[in-house]
Amino acid sequence: MKRISFAAVLGALMLFVPLTAGAADRDGSKTTYVVLYEQGASAASARAAIERAEGDLVRENRKIGVATVRSSNGNFESDVAASKAVYGAARNRPVGFAPEQRKHHRFELERSEAERDRLRGQGGDTRHGGGGKAEPLADLQWDMRMIHATPKGSYRKERGKGVRVGILDTGVDGSHPDIAPNFNRGLSRNFTTDDPIVDGPCAEDPDGSCTDPADVDEDGHGTHVAGTVASPINGLGMAGVAPDAEIVNIRAGQDSGYFFLQPSVDALTYAANHGVDVVNMSYYIDPWLYNCADNPADSPEEQLEQRTIIAATSRALRYARNHGVTLVSALGNENTDLGNPTFDPTSPDYPPGQERDRIVDNSCVDMPTEGPGVLAISSLGPTERKAFYSNWGTEQTDLSAPGGDSREFFGTDRYDAPENRILAPYPQSLAESNGDLNPDGTPNNPMVVQSCAKGKCAYYQYAQGTSMASPHAVGVAAVVVGAHGDRDRRFGGLEMSPRSVERTLKGTARDHACPRPRTFTYPFDTDGTYAATCEGSKEFNGFYGHGIVDALAAAGKR
Repeated sequence: MKRISFAAVLGALMLFVPLTAGAADRDGSKTTYVVLYEQGASAASARAAIERAEGDLVRENRKIGVATVRSSNGNFESDVAASKAVYGAARNRPVGFAPEQRKHHRFELERSEAERDRLRGQGGDTRHGGGGKAEPLADLQWDMRMIHATPKGSYRKERGKGVRVGILDTGVDGSHPDIAPNFNRGLSRNFTTDDPIVDGPCAEDPDGSCTDPADVDEDGHGTHVAGTVASPINGLGMAGVAPDAEIVNIRAGQDSGYFFLQPSVDALTYAANHGVDVVNMSYYIDPWLYNCADNPADSPEEQLEQRTIIAATSRALRYARNHGVTLVSALGNENTDLGNPTFDPTSPDYPPGQERDRIVDNSCVDMPTEGPGVLAISSLGPTERKAFYSNWGTEQTDLSAPGGDSREFFGTDRYDAPENRILAPYPQSLAESNGDLNPDGTPNNPMVVQSCAKGKCAYYQYAQGTSMASPHAVGVAAVVVGAHGDRDRRFGGLEMSPRSVERTLKGTARDHACPRPRTFTYPFDTDGTYAATCEGSKEFNGFYGHGIVDALAAAGKR
């Protein structure tokens, strides 16, 4: 799908104003909406329009011009959009990946839960360390070797010290032993409130609350991402791409994996205003997998809703990039040429069960991947082929990075070997609740690995997806800022313009030509379901973009 652009972001007075708690909650018969103010309109006039349409203001982000509103008026969307002060409104749908239909479609792919269940009882790997030159699990990190993030590679030149990385995800387990040394607890924030419809009863949460602290991850996705970026070199477990970089949890995702619009916009705004250098966005916008401005298959209200989501997210992305934040996003796991999408059977997916078959085309956009200024990352397996699930496209793919491919034969004669995925930190509380541990604390299946050193143990899990590829590129971006950035006099640490970071990432990426023949058929794919055609040159093509990110090359060149 084509890149899109929107006008400059709305000028404003302050970051955001929370008016009441629980932005995602339902209040009796009231529905929650996100309202986008018109460019140049005053906040006061927009608030007046909301009041006239019988809406109650819950939360307001004046930097972007977005507000969360509750209303029992069945015509609220059309009524409020009639005002010249309002661009549009959207029911407070999620931005991310859904827990029910997508748990199979996306989570099952990334976490391989069915295989984990099948292998349970076969035992996992336990390593002890603390005295060697390499981290105890380094030999399992083929991904780091692919991008030269190793002791003999980029680690000896640049480790990202002074660089602040924001993880926009389901949260980060700040207590994980291979996260804690680099975790900035003071700056971390949680912009979500649990939604019982998708997250389950709040009383069943480990903390018994709908509001989680900013140092927990009750899903595991964000912790995996954070570890790939910046797990430290500490004699335990593994090391990330930028092992001295600072991790900031800027949580925008629900426990269940949904990402609502207002928290996502607020998270980007927060990153922009707190000196974050790079953010990872391993999610895409729901309830519409493809957001279409005028798809005849959608009602006028649904069209307005999608236009509002596109515009609000784009404003937030532009605001963040204009304030020094390099934006990196996963390309998606649908094995689709994003320059030629045709079918969307998953939207709208909130509340669960509302999805229908939709015909889509190249006028529709996948957000935030196709938002302004975003670097979109495709996923590779251990042999550097495009991962079977990874999206691609000459209009969309900026760079490529290792994300795992369970259907490769690499270093083993066993199909679907766990070690052909990406290994990264796993919260112990989830390992226990998911049934991945024996009574003595050792892993009971090979999808989970334990590492112990100096009386301390930590857990790691294998996963695959473009969600796993994107943080490798984020880590290399942190290496770029660490090696070439300037002193940040306002926030401390370092800073570097996103334009310069992008230029360095693309300029130092390792070129990779399209396969021959250009239409690649995977050996396991007997009916051609996953066949993909690569277009472009060795220097730039739809599978690899400008090439495979390279931490060592990025550390030495500006």
